[in-house]
Amino acid sequence: MAKRKTAKVKNLVENPTSITEDELNDIQQLVQALNNGHMNVGKLSSQKHAILHQVTMLEERMKAMQEELKEKYGEVNINIQDGSINKKEDVEADS
Repeated sequence: MAKRKTAKVKNLVENPTSITEDELNDIQQLVQALNNGHMNVGKLSSQKHAILHQVTMLEERMKAMQEELKEKYGEVNINIQDGSINKKEDVEADS
């Protein structure tokens, strides 16, 4: 093996043992912001689940009320603005 003709250059810059205070602050803020974002997404997901459950319950109540009104008034259209009842017109299918 050939001998090296140039002298080995020593690394004059010492290896750093930690990042700067500014870099540390920046990364800590980013991590905190990410954690807050993840927590907010979790909260929203939980709220969404609760709201969907409420909507399902309301739909079930609406269906039950429609059945009660159908038994009491028959097949009619009810105006939800003023409560007036209009008889449904039977429409014959074209043959």
